[in-house]
Amino acid sequence: MVSVIAEHIEITPGVCNGKPRIAGHRIRVQDIVIWHEQMGLSPDEILYHYPTITLADVYAALAYYHDNRDEIRRQIHASEAFVRDLQAQTPSLLQAKLRRRNA
Repeated sequence: MVSVIAEHIEITPGVCNGKPRIAGHRIRVQDIVIWHEQMGLSPDEILYHYPTITLADVYAALAYYHDNRDEIRRQIHASEAFVRDLQAQTPSLLQAKLRRRNA
């Protein structure tokens, strides 16, 4: 028996850092989870913004997440930490410009 999720979710070393993603796309499972849980988008709203994936892809990503919750949450936290570190190392040009203007 072929796993239905395997038809929709793939993990490829070197693509999206080897994170689970929608098959044939660069949309990661963690992206779907963030859009759904943190941003409150319904599966239909996700499709509206990303019409190249299917409703089955979205539900497969959510099913994969629920089967691998700890792993996906670790990936989300690691990505958020990476962004915070990058922001700390790279000052905002706009904020610097506004500070100079207001000084």
